Amino acid sequence: MNAPLKHDSGYWGTSTDHAELLARIEAIGPILEANADANDELGELNAETFEALKSLRMSHIFAPESLGGTQLSPTKGLELIEAITYHSGSAGWVSMVHACIGAMSAAFLPDSAVERLFAPGTDNRFSGQGAPTGMLKKVEGGYVLNGKWSYGSGFTHATYSHSAALLDDGTGKPAKDENGNVIVLCAHAPISEHKVLGNWDVLGLKATGSIDYAAEDVFIADDMVFPILTAPPLRQEEFFSLGVVGLAAIGHSGWAIGASRRMMDEIANFARSKTGRAGMIGESEKFWYDFGRAEARVRAARAFLFEVWRDIEATVESGTKVSTRQISLAHLAKSEVHEAGVDACEFAYRAAGGAGLRRGPIQRIYREMLVAANHFTIAPSVVMNAGREIGGIWSDRVWQFYDLIEKK
Repeated sequence: MNAPLKHDSGYWGTSTDHAELLARIEAIGPILEANADANDELGELNAETFEALKSLRMSHIFAPESLGGTQLSPTKGLELIEAITYHSGSAGWVSMVHACIGAMSAAFLPDSAVERLFAPGTDNRFSGQGAPTGMLKKVEGGYVLNGKWSYGSGFTHATYSHSAALLDDGTGKPAKDENGNVIVLCAHAPISEHKVLGNWDVLGLKATGSIDYAAEDVFIADDMVFPILTAPPLRQEEFFSLGVVGLAAIGHSGWAIGASRRMMDEIANFARSKTGRAGMIGESEKFWYDFGRAEARVRAARAFLFEVWRDIEATVESGTKVSTRQISLAHLAKSEVHEAGVDACEFAYRAAGGAGLRRGPIQRIYREMLVAANHFTIAPSVVMNAGREIGGIWSDRVWQFYDLIEKK
């Protein structure tokens, strides 16, 4: 293992001005908002939106400074994703996917691979799917990848794929490790070597371009894979001990708080407009009571989220790996910001009446939140597992992907 990177001010990077990044997001906010409807119709981010986001280098925000990354702390990353999402849910979603998968690549791939992928002068972006719906067959110097994956968010704006696949045992069946578990590897290859299959006609987050894609006999070098379920962190081991699921939790949580905040601001602005139905709800005691309750829950969920991640940061900064309990709490906080967001969006959509049916932020954010809350990372089984661990029933288990398993 490499020693953790330390700086005069602590564990995190020092070469990037986080406040300047937030100011840059605020500056491009009008571009993101102006293109939101056009992006929905296009089914992905258009050129103007992508160019506005590109300079943020979101795939590098959690990568070590030694690799040309920003090496942000989780809470600073949460704030960036929240800020982008406030202006555009789809832009925020693509940004968080690129950020989290970029972190995974920087954390778990061997030195030889990251030296290429994060070499000076490169600007790679990473996208793909962590469900093992492909197969890798061992060949000289690497593997041959075949398969089809869904939900490749931001795929057409990425440069490298990140695709989970089962290892072929040589007979076409999944290989197993010494404990009888199937071996799942995460493979990386240039986006250009895949087939883009489309199939993204959905309720919300339309502009994320979360398409199906395929690989047909794509060669993967030996150093361009890592075991997605069990990969040890090869750099910044305290932070990256979160694993792929813990890193993904940062992105999904940041997206939810950005969308929730925007919806609450939109319905408040609507109620103050004092025209038509808006005039009626603006004078309604029931509306402002319900608004206050929704506002309180959205703020409470965000506060819980930052409490959890500040505790994780303190652990990382002390030189200690993240604990099972801390990951359980990160899952609960991730769930709560989504559940609070769904309830807030439901309140706002219903309160807006016919205006909520029309094209605009209230309708769009409502659709996007419903889609986000259906993502597997927010599944009831994850919350159930976290509840059992915190309740003391499964206190002797550890997180592996989205499951709590018995310690080996």
